[in-house]
Amino acid sequence: MTLNWANRITIFRILLIAPFVSFMLKTNDVALSYGTQNAMRYVAILTFLLMAISDGVDGYLARTRNQITKLGAFLDPIADKLLMISACLLLASQRGHVRGFLLPPTVVVLIIGKDMFLLIGFAIVYLITSQIHIVPVFVGKLATTLQLSMVAAILIGPEASTVLPGWIWLLRTLWWSAAGTAILATLIYIRNGSRYIEEYEQNLANKTPD
Repeated sequence: MTLNWANRITIFRILLIAPFVSFMLKTNDVALSYGTQNAMRYVAILTFLLMAISDGVDGYLARTRNQITKLGAFLDPIADKLLMISACLLLASQRGHVRGFLLPPTVVVLIIGKDMFLLIGFAIVYLITSQIHIVPVFVGKLATTLQLSMVAAILIGPEASTVLPGWIWLLRTLWWSAAGTAILATLIYIRNGSRYIEEYEQNLANKTPD
């Protein structure tokens, strides 16, 4: 199978997660100077922005060049989830957090919990129907957008808070909104997955001869 450019960009985005994690872990490395720690965070920000931009680029190429494939439909959400899980765990940890902007564990649990539920649901649907059924919904896309915005806002928190004193309140609103939409998206995906399984079983029953 030949990879198209949309899928190549998605794979490139997945590969960028490793250096992003590495740079973030160095932002609180006591063996490094404060200036070097900040430099690592800046590089992490650039890496994150590159991944966020590539997310839009691969989707644009897939739509405009008629390069939508099953592989792309599978890899794209996987890339988003791997990035979010990595970023949330880092930003809530002592080694990878941004000083003064520690992500609350509850937010992390809700966001990662959504992805875990979706992964389990995907496996259940595949085991029952032998079909790869991935249908994005608006709330799911909104949740991903809010999560990406949340991570970006935390990463630039030290600089943004000096310009906008109320940045921490904006940030708190953003991360709880991201957590709330994650819960809502989970409920919608559970409902849609249940309906898909019911329709599949009904169609199977109708095709079975008496």
